[in-house]
Amino acid sequence: MKKTALVTGAARGIGLATAKRFLQEGWNVAVVDIDGPELEKAGAELPGALLIEGDVSKPDQVPGFYEQIEAAFGGLNALVNNAGVADFGPIGETTFERWRRVMETNLDGVFLMTQAAIPLLKRHASGDGGAIVNIASISGLRASTLRVAYGTSKAGVIQLTLQQAAELGDHNIRCNAIAPGPVRTKLAMAVHTQDIIDAYHDAIPLNRYGSEEEIANAIFFLCSQQASYITGQLLSVDGGFEGTGIGLPALRK
Repeated sequence: MKKTALVTGAARGIGLATAKRFLQEGWNVAVVDIDGPELEKAGAELPGALLIEGDVSKPDQVPGFYEQIEAAFGGLNALVNNAGVADFGPIGETTFERWRRVMETNLDGVFLMTQAAIPLLKRHASGDGGAIVNIASISGLRASTLRVAYGTSKAGVIQLTLQQAAELGDHNIRCNAIAPGPVRTKLAMAVHTQDIIDAYHDAIPLNRYGSEEEIANAIFFLCSQQASYITGQLLSVDGGFEGTGIGLPALRK
């Protein structure tokens, strides 16, 4: 029987690349995204995928996602909590409304999606087990300016992953997190100036941004049987960025 994966925030970027990766491996794939028109476009690149338009931060919507997945595929083996929003600005200018918007999607959404997935994941856990991968960020590990809401939400995702692993291990459900570093997405390249790009290259030991496909490969690994004894872990996929600290670019030239 084919395995089934659910990827949230999959209309673009890392989520779309991850959904493609699962399809390439022969899995059934369901994708959830709040952006209906963009999700429809992505569907052209995801043959056979179940497309679900919805908001992961809404408790009244989330159970319906799993009802559709069960009807279409009969079960669930892996959940990838990728949906997220970014909000960058000084602490003094970050309104509570902006703070809550980030927390609702980035943290509440992971909690709600995981909680509702447990019954389906447990159903298949007696075999190869279930897997949950939460997409955190290097910003959840190292503080940076202008990221008070985003960085805090991603730090919360990392701790939530540990809580999930501690409780769900008894049910043979593995829970891990990925912390991407700078990734060459269309959005990043649209907003990063050349000075920012150069600064990141200088601060990253591999001297480049990562690709969406490289993040997707790490996500798929943690959902696969190759990671069958890995749970409660954070994998930084960042070219070494987190391990090098802040550094002084001028001293590296």
